[in-house]
Amino acid sequence: MKYRRLGKTELEVSVIGVGTWQFGGEWGKDFSQQEVNQMLDRAKELGINLIDTAECYGDHLSEALIGKYLQQDRREDWIVATKFGHHFHGHLNRTDHWSAEEVLKQLDDSLQALRTDYIDLYQFHSGSDEVFDNDDLWTILDKQVRAGKIRHLGISIGSNDNVHQTDAATKIHAEVIQVVYNRLSRKPEEQVFPSCQRQDLGVLAREPLANGFLSGKYKPGAAFGENDWRSAKNQDQLKLVEEIQCKELPEGVNMVQWALAWCLQNPAVTSVIPGYRNIEQLESSAKAADLELADHSHPQA
Repeated sequence: MKYRRLGKTELEVSVIGVGTWQFGGEWGKDFSQQEVNQMLDRAKELGINLIDTAECYGDHLSEALIGKYLQQDRREDWIVATKFGHHFHGHLNRTDHWSAEEVLKQLDDSLQALRTDYIDLYQFHSGSDEVFDNDDLWTILDKQVRAGKIRHLGISIGSNDNVHQTDAATKIHAEVIQVVYNRLSRKPEEQVFPSCQRQDLGVLAREPLANGFLSGKYKPGAAFGENDWRSAKNQDQLKLVEEIQCKELPEGVNMVQWALAWCLQNPAVTSVIPGYRNIEQLESSAKAADLELADHSHPQA
């Protein structure tokens, strides 16, 4: 495993993390506590130290599964990132809650679910610019940082070109940007990444495998289960993946590992946070750190 400095936080994070939207039950599979424990145990063995979750991956369900694991492991060995701003009501059904008081309650609920006294990275979760530009919100979050409940603040931007929120990061004391970035979604390269580099922000690339489309196992015409949100995705993406596989993938290189390493070669990107349905996918993804694309010459290495 390789590690990089997460921007101004100075945290040393593994270049491969564990994304946990799937633990909330919206990827067509319900996870047991045993499965989560086994996956995180194996992640730790492979040198992974970063877990990314959210309040609305289930109603704090993903956080609760992680929390029960952390209770029996060494909390200090993990960098735990979660998010705020939404409440889960059912499959792909959420409401927004952005007032300072509501976010404070979400923070306490997340701490309780995660069974921890502090969150390493607390992220604004894909909100509009209107709710972002709320001094009361950031003032109360600063107080939580000073109180020790939060170590660092971050922004998980909802659109790949949200420069308004990215440019404001330093002003509101956020030190990390999370953004969708993969071979199919390169928009952040235009303005978001340069802004991150100017401010020395850490960057977490979510959906680095385009929700499994860049795994190479889905062909044009593939069908997904009715409770799998990817069923609504455009089939054109699968056609593009097939083209990339033919023209860009080096001979003998695993598609998943190449796609993750492709993200990691960008000088702005600190870590990728794919989601895994099983330990085999986790093990395969971890090997991306060995590819030449993810070498030690990265500026955050």
